[in-house]
Amino acid sequence: MYADNTLTPKEAVRLCALGTLALSNEAMRYSVLAHAARHFMSRVTGPSLELMGTSLELLKFEGLIAPSDGQGMEDDAAMDLTEKGRAELQKLLTARVRAESNDLNKLIITLKFRFLHLLPLEEQCNQVDSLCDAAQAELSRLGDLRDNHCSETGHLTAWLDHDLDLVEKRLEWLEGLRNDLYEKAFPKT
Repeated sequence: MYADNTLTPKEAVRLCALGTLALSNEAMRYSVLAHAARHFMSRVTGPSLELMGTSLELLKFEGLIAPSDGQGMEDDAAMDLTEKGRAELQKLLTARVRAESNDLNKLIITLKFRFLHLLPLEEQCNQVDSLCDAAQAELSRLGDLRDNHCSETGHLTAWLDHDLDLVEKRLEWLEGLRNDLYEKAFPKT
């Protein structure tokens, strides 16, 4: 993780692979798991050597996944998520999200939503709170940029208005999700 407890590209791959295995509730062949993780990530960010360079062999070596038959990549073994892997998945799912808009952040947020339901309800609330905070920080950053460059000629102001509108809609959606989760986690009697 980065110094601010946000995920690196390598950890986004780990999150995707471990979460995919957790969702399956059963062992997955090495090749199937590798393909599923690669397919999902490339559909979110496009092809990326930075994201595809991490091997499932490293997850096996670290004890996060283990073959239930065979060895691993060489014989396309069925891979299971270990208890250590489940703990790592929990850690990755609860990592912070940076308040910026880039392909890695988009992937991490998409992965969080894909696997959010694997967390306890109270932690789901915490994660959506964190995403709301990140969206509010992004609104502030873009608003400041717009305020300081709105007198320029060209199309920057219109583009920033478009971005601000998207972030406001995302924040509105996140706040609705947060309210729904809080009602489930802390029902009023």
